[in-house]
Amino acid sequence: MTVKSTVSFTDKHHEFASRKVEEGSFASVSSVIAAGIEQLMKDEAEREAALEAMKVTIQRRMATPAEEWLELNSENDPFSKAEDYLSKREP
Repeated sequence: MTVKSTVSFTDKHHEFASRKVEEGSFASVSSVIAAGIEQLMKDEAEREAALEAMKVTIQRRMATPAEEWLELNSENDPFSKAEDYLSKREP
């Protein structure tokens, strides 16, 4: 479903979007805006996934009795999975 909406741009943003259409990167200014929104949605989902991974790791560590805690180092870093995930995402 397509919804019509009125938006306002700064000159800088309008010039950029128009240039992308002129270059053939996008069919219309609307598609430039849609691509930007899609990227924001993707970025937000990735941030939420990373935060959830960190939350789970922290909760697991907090549930571990202190006498069983491991000293943090490169081999048992609880945040390495989140950092690895974030480093592999496309710019």
